[in-house]
Amino acid sequence: MKERILLFLIVLGLTAFIYIFQSYTVWGLAILVSIMSVYALFTTIATKIKKRIALKNPKEKNENYKPFISIMIPAHNEESVISNTVETVLQMDYPNFEIIAIDDRSTDNTASVIKDLEQKYPNKVIAFIRPKDAFPGKSAVLNDALQFAKGEAILVFDADATMEKDFLTNLVYELEPKDVGAVQARKVVRNKDTNLLTRCQNNEMTMDTHFQVSRDSVKGAVELRGNGELIKREALEDINGWNNYTITDDLDMSTRLHIKGWDVRFCPDTVVYEEGIMYLSPLYRQRRRWLEGTIRRYLEYFWDILTSKKMSLRVRLDMIAYISEFIMPAWFIIEIGILLMKVIIKGATPHILMSSVIMGAIIGLGFMIACRYSLRRYDNLSRWNALVQAIETSIYLLIIWFPLVLFIGTKILFMKKDMNWGKTAHGLIQHEHAIQRAKQKIKKAKDELKNLLLNR
Repeated sequence: MKERILLFLIVLGLTAFIYIFQSYTVWGLAILVSIMSVYALFTTIATKIKKRIALKNPKEKNENYKPFISIMIPAHNEESVISNTVETVLQMDYPNFEIIAIDDRSTDNTASVIKDLEQKYPNKVIAFIRPKDAFPGKSAVLNDALQFAKGEAILVFDADATMEKDFLTNLVYELEPKDVGAVQARKVVRNKDTNLLTRCQNNEMTMDTHFQVSRDSVKGAVELRGNGELIKREALEDINGWNNYTITDDLDMSTRLHIKGWDVRFCPDTVVYEEGIMYLSPLYRQRRRWLEGTIRRYLEYFWDILTSKKMSLRVRLDMIAYISEFIMPAWFIIEIGILLMKVIIKGATPHILMSSVIMGAIIGLGFMIACRYSLRRYDNLSRWNALVQAIETSIYLLIIWFPLVLFIGTKILFMKKDMNWGKTAHGLIQHEHAIQRAKQKIKKAKDELKNLLLNR
């Protein structure tokens, strides 16, 4: 109810402002866009300065900092991928870790696969089978496992994750400073070349890497991304673990860590690979959950963000700048709605709609430039390929995110809150490969039969 009331007041206030100052809203948008541009320029310069300093004075790594790590891998109906993930994690060259593979009320053979892994690697893998009536959600899964985990820090992987052998060795150094509560690795879609959707998802993550690096360069509100996140136990205990009543455990935890004054770092050179979604419907379900969780956590912790004495001013300002991304679509929708009413009811000239359209195009251009820069910087694409894919990804972002902002806003205002996770289906790559192999075998059999008939 608190979230609904706060969002209603925000929408009401924004609508009243736009209606009263209709003739000047273009200036309001222009000022907001200018502030966002200045902030983007500031973080870009800060990133370059930080990189230059690192080249001149490389950071010394404390080779003696090797805390014991509990690696948690929650799995719900993940029989097709969980074994490969655990086997990959076991190959890491870090000396001190345990793996807690968790079956979360699966209806397939995930539990059996996890038990087999425990028997195969008794000194490294712990199988944790949650009862069927256990509280649902990834946060609850992790909280249950935390009760018997031995680690000084917790590393969380998704059930479809893969990584290089030196993943944890490289990531753990960033966790050592006392004020650092968590570290996030860069995420990359390993099946990015499957189709347009997977390519755009990887480009979206690459652009997120650029933004995270920028936020990290100014010690802003860097966020955890669920897969490949390393969290200090002391920080976890300070915020009372994961929030069981959120649908985005990583984003919720990021905000609570910042409120408590913990620093969150981002490591672009340490990569965790995951499976991109190949079809539009499940992609919308996943992104709906992400966006709803993002908006709800800001509404839930709105007062804490404003009043926290431990949160730094830089983190607070960075968080406000990030929130403006969600204000812009609402602003456009409300303004265009008001202007359309004037056109229909009062017969006003349609050209008054142009200010919002033009400003929206400018913002879209800004995202496209950021995407192109990210693809050049982190994926090493050529100038032409980076431009083409930046245009593709900008259209993809508009189609995916813009309508979802409207839907989620409406849902929070008028619908009952639920814990619908919109689970992402993993293992589709293996299924696709199996289908392709089956088709090839069928084709080969047909060809052999055809040749046999011709030779007779």
